[in-house]
Amino acid sequence: MSKVTHLDTCRAAPRATFFNRRELNQLLSLYSRQVASGEWRDYAIDQRGGSAVFSVFRHSHAAPAYRIAKCTDRPDLDGEYVVSRGRETLKQAATMAEVLSIFGRRLSLIS
Repeated sequence: MSKVTHLDTCRAAPRATFFNRRELNQLLSLYSRQVASGEWRDYAIDQRGGSAVFSVFRHSHAAPAYRIAKCTDRPDLDGEYVVSRGRETLKQAATMAEVLSIFGRRLSLIS
């Protein structure tokens, strides 16, 4: 026999978060400048738990040097966009342009 399930008891799946065209253009523009300067070598785009993450790498098989995330489901953040290195949050902002301004100054990894 069939079982009746009320729709209000079903949990909705988390909404997927994507980079829009403008955000992706900003990210790829920054990436191309950093590749031209020899700083970055590779990138990856992931979706993790309601956020979209653009990770950049100095070497193809290394851990990400920086992660730029668009987080729409985290009320604990000061802004929708976050730049992090490892577990350290470098900048949070409400717009992509504002968060990417951190790369205007010279950042380098310390080994």
